[in-house]
Amino acid sequence: MRLPLLLASIALAATTAHAKPADYQPAIDFSGRPADARALDAGRHPADVLDFMGLKKGMNAIDVLTGTGYYAELMAQSVGPQGSVVAFEPANFYEMGKDKIDAMTAREPNVKLVTDFRASMAPNAYDFAMIHLNYHDFYWESEKFKVPRTDPNQVLAALYAAMKPGGIVAVVDHVGPAGDTRAIVDKLHRIDPETVKADFQRAGFVLDGQSDMLRMPEDDHSKNVFDPAIRGKTDRFVFRFKKPVA
Repeated sequence: MRLPLLLASIALAATTAHAKPADYQPAIDFSGRPADARALDAGRHPADVLDFMGLKKGMNAIDVLTGTGYYAELMAQSVGPQGSVVAFEPANFYEMGKDKIDAMTAREPNVKLVTDFRASMAPNAYDFAMIHLNYHDFYWESEKFKVPRTDPNQVLAALYAAMKPGGIVAVVDHVGPAGDTRAIVDKLHRIDPETVKADFQRAGFVLDGQSDMLRMPEDDHSKNVFDPAIRGKTDRFVFRFKKPVA
């Protein structure tokens, strides 16, 4: 009798655990979300990502390099009115996507747009940070897009100081080959996952979890992520880092 009961308990626990991403479904189903954001959901699995990362109601969060605010909006809906979200986007990129970002912040009163990275990095400010598909950009420089050379070590030192003890940093990015990171980023907009791990660990963060939920084994890591043949279907790593409590 004990074995069937044990198996039933295990099955129930597995079902309950699998159902947890449903907690984020109201944020994804929010009627104000634009169609172009909804179209990305199938490839990004945001409910699963946010569940794995541990975003909770009432948290103070930051979306680093928010783009058009895809995750900032989901985070704002998820943390609720008792929480808050800072959406950081450099001024030159904000100007290119101004209409969409402004529309998002108008819908989400608990999102604050910041265009100065230093201004967004107050000490011990955040419970949660998201860096989605753009950590590699801290290795990118472009005269055309007015992106200066950045030192990722300085970026992560500032982020470390801005996270509360126990704070979570969620990192999702395109898998790239090993080698010269700046050259690879410039050519492919990808990054070696081991480089990311080493960067965060050097800054003092601890790798608290990783997931294969967005892996795409058929992806050709030698192709630029904007290649129409693979855009939106790249192989991606999912890392959860934490700032130690002590």
